[in-house]
Amino acid sequence: MEKTICELFAGVGGFRLGFERQSKEWDTVWANQWEPGRKLQHAFDCYCQHFGDSPKHVNEDIGNIDKSIIPDHNLLVGGFPCQDYSVAHSLSGSKGIEGKKGVLWWQIHEILSVKKPAFVLLENVDRLLKSPASQRGRDFGIILSCFDEAGYDVQWRVINAAEYGNVQRRRRIFIFAYRRGTRYAKRLLPYSHQAIMNHEGLFAHAFPIEAADIVSTTNILRNRDLVEISDNFSHDFKNTGVMKHGVFATIQANPIIESAIPIKDILEKDVDEHFYLGEAIEKWEYLKGAKKIQRTSKNGHQYTFSEGPIAFPDPWDRPARTMLTSESSVNRSTHVVEDPATRRLRLITPVEAERIQGFDDDWTKTKTMPERFRYFCMGNALVVPLITRMAGYLDAIMEREPEKVEEEPLIQTIEVCPGIEDESTYGKQINFL
Repeated sequence: MEKTICELFAGVGGFRLGFERQSKEWDTVWANQWEPGRKLQHAFDCYCQHFGDSPKHVNEDIGNIDKSIIPDHNLLVGGFPCQDYSVAHSLSGSKGIEGKKGVLWWQIHEILSVKKPAFVLLENVDRLLKSPASQRGRDFGIILSCFDEAGYDVQWRVINAAEYGNVQRRRRIFIFAYRRGTRYAKRLLPYSHQAIMNHEGLFAHAFPIEAADIVSTTNILRNRDLVEISDNFSHDFKNTGVMKHGVFATIQANPIIESAIPIKDILEKDVDEHFYLGEAIEKWEYLKGAKKIQRTSKNGHQYTFSEGPIAFPDPWDRPARTMLTSESSVNRSTHVVEDPATRRLRLITPVEAERIQGFDDDWTKTKTMPERFRYFCMGNALVVPLITRMAGYLDAIMEREPEKVEEEPLIQTIEVCPGIEDESTYGKQINFL
């Protein structure tokens, strides 16, 4: 199978860079990046600076694009926003359901329906598993149900980059979906959910966990109305899971931890004076310190807002905290380090921010991008080395695939994860007919 990629919400190209570092055989046939509400499209300009100006690099709102014009591709990738994924009956009452306007998941859903890529790899914040707070797990349940309806099985894993040898304690969920007609899906079909989570799945290969006989939580999404799921479904999703033919199992997995890179290893020397804090130390100490503040809600209710302390400055011997889009602003979450040479406190530089995310030095240095937006782009980006690790295993998967994916096999029963029983045995069978 050709290693062709469609990249959505491309940003400055983290997915593409990760795949191309693994192999130059990966061919991005179409990419879309659009920053709503901005006249200057700095991220897209950065993407084109590295990957070229091309008609296949599109700077338009994905919601306005006819999905049929997107070239055929075998892998769809993207870091899509965490939004409200709830659905509603269409106005006519006869056309099923429709996603809320502006919610970008439904653009992915439409591409799955129109282009039917063999494989999908998506990234999101880990709170996706718990959202919304009023109906925990609903949004992820909707996503899983959409994948099942479109003919895909799914694996997911929440990965802390520092636990697998990187320089940032960044926790994100990765979702790997594959059409049930692929050889890969057929190969996994005899395995229990637990076996796929422990050692047979993509994430188990790329990011090993401590295999354990952990009781899984299971649920069934097959043959459930999507609006009913939106209105009533909830589930306690754990950090690792598998869905086969609408039946999913999920466990709280423990990573086999690798040594992280400490922040001291990525610090620059001889940085410019404007990165130093100057006279504002007391304000930073207040922002980083523990505090309790009396506040009043909109309805007049009084409450105490409290937050714990953040290390100030950030310790040299630990990986960086999660970098946010507000990095470098006068903000509690901004990194402050003691410069190794001057012993004065300063912000991290744009190059250090790029190193924390695993990009090349000066990746975001363009003719037009302001320094502040360089930090913003890195706060939005993903950890590139994680993608390269996944790309290595995906490469092997796609090498074994024929060019044409067969139609989904009809499965009358599916094995539920056997939980604490031996993985070679079968659990309860679910009959869909």
